Amino acid sequence: MSISSVIKSLQDIMRKDAGVDGDAQRLGQLSWLLFLKIFDTQEEELELEQDDYQLPIPKRYLWRTWAANSEGITGDELLEFVNDDLFPTLKSMIAPIDQNPRGFVVKQAFSDAYNYMKNGTLLRQVINKLNEIDFSSSSERHLFGDIYEQILRDLQNAGNAGEFYTPRAVTRFMVNRIDPKLGESIMDPACGTGGFLACSFDHVKEHYVKTTEDHKTLQKQIFGVEKKQLPHLLCTTNMLLHGIEVPVQIRHDNTLNKPLSSWDEQLDVIVTNPPFGGTEEDGIEKNFPAEMQTRETADLFLQLIIEVLADKGRAAVVLPDGTLFGEGVKTKIKKLLTEECNLHTIVRLPNGVFNPYTGIKTNILFFTKGQPTKDIWFYEHPYPDGVKNYSKTKPMKFEEFQAEIDWWGSEADGFASREENNQAWKVSIDDIIARNFNLDIKNPYQGETISHDPDELLAQYQTQQAEISELRNQLRDILATALAGNKGAN
Repeated sequence: MSISSVIKSLQDIMRKDAGVDGDAQRLGQLSWLLFLKIFDTQEEELELEQDDYQLPIPKRYLWRTWAANSEGITGDELLEFVNDDLFPTLKSMIAPIDQNPRGFVVKQAFSDAYNYMKNGTLLRQVINKLNEIDFSSSSERHLFGDIYEQILRDLQNAGNAGEFYTPRAVTRFMVNRIDPKLGESIMDPACGTGGFLACSFDHVKEHYVKTTEDHKTLQKQIFGVEKKQLPHLLCTTNMLLHGIEVPVQIRHDNTLNKPLSSWDEQLDVIVTNPPFGGTEEDGIEKNFPAEMQTRETADLFLQLIIEVLADKGRAAVVLPDGTLFGEGVKTKIKKLLTEECNLHTIVRLPNGVFNPYTGIKTNILFFTKGQPTKDIWFYEHPYPDGVKNYSKTKPMKFEEFQAEIDWWGSEADGFASREENNQAWKVSIDDIIARNFNLDIKNPYQGETISHDPDELLAQYQTQQAEISELRNQLRDILATALAGNKGAN
């Protein structure tokens, strides 16, 4: 049976269980089971490689002991073991990160995990179906990586608090252009399910890893933070799938939850798509300088990225149009960005890249810390011939970015080979300052065209509605700041 049909069977079984309500819970249920199975596959490999290997968790909780045998415990006995023994033990076990790092990973993964299934017989069926996937086979593991991404796409709650699945084509293009090297610290401060980190890991492995020592170095250079339990668990599992033995660098935390001035990290590479359209809980903005405070998540992340990049550190960040044209605090952040970093390229993505999750138009900002911006190159990414909009079934393809890659040039010589064309144009920092740092600059080589195509008109309408929502959020922030100031004055 193919892996995709195994996944479909798993979903069908879970739908019969009264305790599992909706896609999000199905994904949560599947996630901790997958984590334990993949974790134990790695354990078996490590036991073979190391003579004095110590198990990070008691053997009775390893997948091989209670789940691998298809004739093993089932029904109420299985439910009792999972709910009253497995979960309480893994949640509460003592596993210091410096003494038992793999145990620490398990404890973190189970900190907020939950067994939703109420029928032990159906749970045994799910476990047995999972056992049809052989994670010790490299080809099957690689194939499962693709299927895993499909699960994330299919089951992610659309538009939940500003979180959107980043299309693989966009992720690959950003990592390809940033080109992380062996030994460079690579971080995604809002890592979600780990798409950027997995892509960065694969990029370094393919281009720069030559020896066993190189592989050990790569294992230690990937860092991520995710505040929600389920994406964190999915990301940790994703890292295990990619061969990171001890993904302790994937923290379950809110990156914004400490004062900006207290960060002492200096990172070489940041690739991220921070949540946009969402707002942070009350008080988070107090971690930022008074004149830069906002509750809008994407704005806070952009400030954080500027702060933690090392000198000559490189970043590629997905941001909405609202950041480009926004005023107030947004203007101050863009001024800071262009003063502290060389914002050398903005790739303007077309409508629908994030369909069906959001109609908000997005951009990729590429910048390097240490030198102020002199010029910004804009590149308007066109639809391929015959395409009027992207969709879930017809997503963007990596090959579409070949034109940008061919045009790109080298930062070492200031992108001397770049030339303006129908898609690319350059704007001086003086012009940007004169525009009060409004970066929403239209392509001077493309006139406004009026479309009568229903799909295009609908896409434009969705974009306008998203921009109206963005402006409403900005207005709310401005009013909240003004009201807070009035209270302080009184």
